[in-house]
Amino acid sequence: MADEIHLEEFSRIAQQIEAEVARVIVGQQEVVRSVLICILAGRHALLEGVPGLGKTMLIRTLADALDLKFARIQFTPDLMPSDITGTDIMEETEEGRRTFRFHEGPIFANLILADEINRATPKTQSALLEAMQEKTVTVANRSYTLEPPFFVLATQNPLEMEGTYPLPEAQLDRFMFKVNVGYPQVEELVHILERTTGAAVPEPHKVADGIQVIHMGQLALNTPVASHLTEYVARLIVATHPEHPGAVEAVRQYVRYGSSPRGAQALIIGAKVNALLDGRFNVAFEDIEAVASSSLRHRLLLNFEGLAEGISTDEIIADVLNATRKQPA
Repeated sequence: MADEIHLEEFSRIAQQIEAEVARVIVGQQEVVRSVLICILAGRHALLEGVPGLGKTMLIRTLADALDLKFARIQFTPDLMPSDITGTDIMEETEEGRRTFRFHEGPIFANLILADEINRATPKTQSALLEAMQEKTVTVANRSYTLEPPFFVLATQNPLEMEGTYPLPEAQLDRFMFKVNVGYPQVEELVHILERTTGAAVPEPHKVADGIQVIHMGQLALNTPVASHLTEYVARLIVATHPEHPGAVEAVRQYVRYGSSPRGAQALIIGAKVNALLDGRFNVAFEDIEAVASSSLRHRLLLNFEGLAEGISTDEIIADVLNATRKQPA
């Protein structure tokens, strides 16, 4: 494997990954593209939708298409932090001495499926924080480094469902994208039934490995972004804060806190990967706007009025994009 991946190879591998996923997953092209952007960027993604929409199957299929060490963690109310990170266990040596040995938890993998993450208690959810941000795990005052590439693909049920715990804002902010998974259309549901109710179930082939994923991410980070696009992203982010003079009416009325700087980073990195997936080595306004909702919807915290009226953060983001696009640089 060469030390570098060029644009043509990036596009070819990405198209192969999407094609293998399409052999198993019907429709959901936007969802697949968003999750793939996070993987190629080496970041984390949160998928939200009601049970039965194929969120877990999508992540499993991506894991099968990538030659990576995969681990699934099923989050339940009785899951403990040590069930994720691992723990020290006592062993007896050949000399009869007792000593502690660290037993790795499932977090020591490349691709982590955190299934139904909001069914665990906040204490257990927070066990992922250090791993997601620092790529390390600390147990008994000792730190262990996670092997790259490392990314968490989490699923969660809507907060209105019984038995769910909302993720802390700090942990939500560590997900590059929050991807909404919707219901399939009639035609898509027909294809789903045809694929899943017979004896033969399609399985994806492996088309990339960890080294390729890392090199694809390096190519994305090295993709140039024009200064006026960086300024556009900065203006977008500050416009999500209600105290900012340029905030639109919906932000001032319904938003309690706007996006953090991580939202700006997600916009830039997501736009870079989106451009490469389209076979371009230059980032355009369209690339930023293509990833805006996924980058920001979980980073805008609504106030009481916004929650009471059921305001959608996607609608607010659309207003902010429209207003910022019209503003002079």
